[in-house]
Amino acid sequence: QVQLVESGGGLVQAGGSLRLSCAGSGRAFSRYSMGWFRQTPGKEREFVGFITSSGGSTYYADSVKGRFTISRDNAKNTVYLQMNSLKPEDTAVYYCAAKWRDASATYDRYDYWGQGTQVTVSS
Repeated sequence: QVQLVESGGGLVQAGGSLRLSCAGSGRAFSRYSMGWFRQTPGKEREFVGFITSSGGSTYYADSVKGRFTISRDNAKNTVYLQMNSLKPEDTAVYYCAAKWRDASATYDRYDYWGQGTQVTVSS
């Protein structure tokens, strides 16, 4: 079993940056692909991006491509989401999720979820 805890959310002005962290516990963390999703009230959970278990590949939603970067440090069991050039429409609760082996952009294929961290971007 994997437990995930996100941190790093907060309030930032448009154009600013934030880095979210997702700390994982449990054995074999490095064998899980990790995804980031976000959700606003009344909307479905939206895919942001994922990183493969080795960290060798990443994939992003078009809405964040070129602005967000996902990385991981398997020695620390931690995944990061660096968010630059933030826009008010990036405001959401951000979740990290773990999926055994192969990565996916589909939220219901993930096995474990963190509790989420709020990101608010003011205009």
